[in-house]
Amino acid sequence: MPKTKLLKAWIPQHRGFTVSCHYLKLFCIIDKTPQHNANRKSFKESVKPGWHYFGRKMDAADFEWVMWFTTFRNHILFALVGHVIFAKIFSLVAPKHRSLVFGVYGGLAVLVTMGWTFLALVLSHCIILYSVAIFKSKWMCFAAGLCTLASIKLEPFNSWQEALVTGSFSLQDILFYGGCGFSIMRCMSFALENCEKKEGNYTFSDLVKYNFYLPFFFFGPIMTFDRFHAQANNTQLIRKEREMWNITTKALLHLGGILVVDVFFHYLYILTIPSDMKLVAKLSDWSLAGLAYSNLVYDWVKSAVMFGVINTVAMLDHLDPPQPPKCITMLYVFAETHFDRGINDWLCKYVYDYIGGNHDQIFKELLATICTFGITTLWLGPCELVYIWSFFNCFGLNFELWVAKFFSLPPLSTIESAMGEAMSRRIRGLFNAANFWAIVLYNVLSLNSLEFAKMVGRRLIFKGFPLSTLSVLLVTYCGVQLVKERERQQALLEDPEPAKPVDGGKEKAE
Repeated sequence: MPKTKLLKAWIPQHRGFTVSCHYLKLFCIIDKTPQHNANRKSFKESVKPGWHYFGRKMDAADFEWVMWFTTFRNHILFALVGHVIFAKIFSLVAPKHRSLVFGVYGGLAVLVTMGWTFLALVLSHCIILYSVAIFKSKWMCFAAGLCTLASIKLEPFNSWQEALVTGSFSLQDILFYGGCGFSIMRCMSFALENCEKKEGNYTFSDLVKYNFYLPFFFFGPIMTFDRFHAQANNTQLIRKEREMWNITTKALLHLGGILVVDVFFHYLYILTIPSDMKLVAKLSDWSLAGLAYSNLVYDWVKSAVMFGVINTVAMLDHLDPPQPPKCITMLYVFAETHFDRGINDWLCKYVYDYIGGNHDQIFKELLATICTFGITTLWLGPCELVYIWSFFNCFGLNFELWVAKFFSLPPLSTIESAMGEAMSRRIRGLFNAANFWAIVLYNVLSLNSLEFAKMVGRRLIFKGFPLSTLSVLLVTYCGVQLVKERERQQALLEDPEPAKPVDGGKEKAE
């Protein structure tokens, strides 16, 4: 499913760590001494001074990570700590008004950070969509929302609006587009939920309190209005058993993830290497496969850690925010592929599931995926690379349904029902292994470049065939089987006594 361009990544404590280790071992042979390449001309812009005492330079290719945990770390911590303190005080003193405190503190933080013109611009977006929402027409809400979103993504409207924001600092662009983009998506959620409200309308203050919740404002994740409104206005602020212990544990895991990524940045230049195609061309097929996989792993880690930090603050506010995305190592179908669960939940609720229904009809699924990725393309910012990414991911989702429909027809369905469950899972694992690498190739082009993705595909599919192709697929197949076995065991734990067959036949052997 869809994802944002910005927020994604990997934490080694995840259940997929065992499979990740295989690829990390492969990647370690990309170059015998990665540090020796740190002085290459193509690395000058993205490799910066790092751990001086260890003689290591740092891969600084990811501006967002550097912004969060190096350049503007103290500013972000100051704003979030201030939010936590004020929220806690008012949760104890006046729990009925804590949602108002969320909105006021967030609005003041936005005003101080970006200025009154940016605040006025965001409020104007809120007013436009609120005015449309009171008519309770979903198509009008979508039309107004998408037009407003297009105004900050397409020229010349985006340049005109950006020029309204005064001041110049290195974080201004990302805060402008992040703040406006997420704000419009939240306003659309508010408008669509207002259409579902049977009596009356939600108030404009409800929208402001929802939109200006500071932890979610600039970087997400998006929490749909119905969930936020119910949780933020809940006055029964009682912690569940061991809830604070779980929050603390997750915070420590996020800290560990930050430290691990920092080590990677000083020893494995996984983000910078793909920018030097001459160096990439010298890598072995195994190393190239490991490099592509590692880029997606890092992207997942970044998402998990950054959303995790924000979610920790939200959980302290007694909210249940969108969870981090599923680990890339655990993915083998396009239907579960996303790096931003907030955007994914938003799209599923208002577009994908709304149009696609049960997702078992070919034409309805095609229409649902086209609409979903059309909105995603606008959200990411229309350009050639995004068009290609959207097309292939849209195709992947539909192709899975086509294959499932094909194998559900006799005699294939009859053959599968005659074989054991374990054998069926093994055969499906072969297709899932190939599907895994399709997911990697389709998404790595949005993280690096089209040239890098084409080289990976060419080396693994054509030049590396049969030895490299089959060996990589074999390792992937083993990883997929580990994941599927774990999912099977989880299903047995949730339903330990499955219903016996009606015909009284013997259970299929595993």
